[in-house]
Amino acid sequence: MMKEINAEELKQFQADYESDRSNRIAQRAVTTNGIYKAAEDMNAVDRNSDENFSFSIDVDSENVANQRRSGRCWMFACLNTLREHLQKEHKVGKDFELSQSYLYFYDKLEKCNYFYDNMVELADRPMGDGLLLHRLDQPQQDGGDWCLVCALIDKYGVVPQDQMNETSCTMDSGELNTILNRKLRKDALEIRSLVKEGRKDELDAVRERMLGEDYRILAIAFGVPPTEINFEYKPQSEDDKDKKDAGIKQYGPMTPQDFYKKFIGLDLNDYVLLQDIPHVEYGKLYGIEMSGNMVGGRPNRYLNTPAKDMKEAVIKQLKDGYGVWFANDVMQQFDRKKGIEDLDLYGFSDLFGLDLDMSKKDMYETKESLPTHGMVIAGVDLRDGKPVRWKIENSWGDEIGDKGFMVMSDAWFDKYVYGVAVNKKYLTEEQRKAFETEPTILPYWDAANPIM
Repeated sequence: MMKEINAEELKQFQADYESDRSNRIAQRAVTTNGIYKAAEDMNAVDRNSDENFSFSIDVDSENVANQRRSGRCWMFACLNTLREHLQKEHKVGKDFELSQSYLYFYDKLEKCNYFYDNMVELADRPMGDGLLLHRLDQPQQDGGDWCLVCALIDKYGVVPQDQMNETSCTMDSGELNTILNRKLRKDALEIRSLVKEGRKDELDAVRERMLGEDYRILAIAFGVPPTEINFEYKPQSEDDKDKKDAGIKQYGPMTPQDFYKKFIGLDLNDYVLLQDIPHVEYGKLYGIEMSGNMVGGRPNRYLNTPAKDMKEAVIKQLKDGYGVWFANDVMQQFDRKKGIEDLDLYGFSDLFGLDLDMSKKDMYETKESLPTHGMVIAGVDLRDGKPVRWKIENSWGDEIGDKGFMVMSDAWFDKYVYGVAVNKKYLTEEQRKAFETEPTILPYWDAANPIM
């Protein structure tokens, strides 16, 4: 039953507020400093300060990349893990990066084609249909997940960043997404009309025309992706202190696919996604309806796994010297400038005199917390064999935390880490067998859809 706020209630609210001196103290702190500053616990800041930025297992000290004003975190995080292999095996410099723009171009193009495929499949549904409206809401966007970037690399390979650099539109994707999504929605109407009029035999030619137009938009915004590259670099070693005697290595011409095979060579099918999604059964394989980025690409699949079991696989991979891609809800209990993620960082409940705590399951189901960001776990601090905090490589440039690296408490991992991508060799036999089972496909509105 609906009930409006009345004058008597307002009077009582004010009286209750003014009767508690602590409210006035909190008011002065918040109105002067803002909520986060007023609630920040300096004990949590101090124990995660630069002076304490050390980890018993530390696998990564490369220069941190910067995704700028785009939602490519998932792609940056994957490419950051791959460049570790180049640095370790081929001694490329710490400032070396793989081209994010190259994969971004093909992700956009593939998402356009995937959208067209969805529109054909949903053409008989009315305009008010939930799944159709979900796809029309964001025909394509910047977000993605581990399986989706693997699908791109499997098909297109990778190239060094200097072979396809960042542009205005890759660094700030808002304008391009606005134009491209408007075009795709208009294309959807044409596809629906063809199906309704019984002209399905024209769909292939129409889709080819539409994709050619999409390619033109992307090429104007990003440049044309290379189909053949030359690779030149000077190996760097700790033993070569002045670096002057190191010879320059030259390779090419070669395709982006050949570059990947020669200089990285990982079989991405060996890497799988574990996710801690608390509202569905653990130990089972899941997928999500229409959550891919390409027709015929690697499907988006994950094994639902408790956080404590994910950590075991992560630590094994770190001990072998390689970072771990992971999905998380980065903005929770997070000091962006200091690069600290800690459950004790902000005392919001104390500040407002309320119990604001929620379980991971409750936060997930109410969409208070979701997997919104992808980063790299680059180290861990173990005490008596147990993790107490984790070193994190972000993709927001070097002005946050310790030159772009951050620290995450182990309790924060439990609460806000949702997925990790690890080599299958670090899994238990039971976990490996689960990836061979038929997945349960969750509905499109499930919150585990690909991260931004």
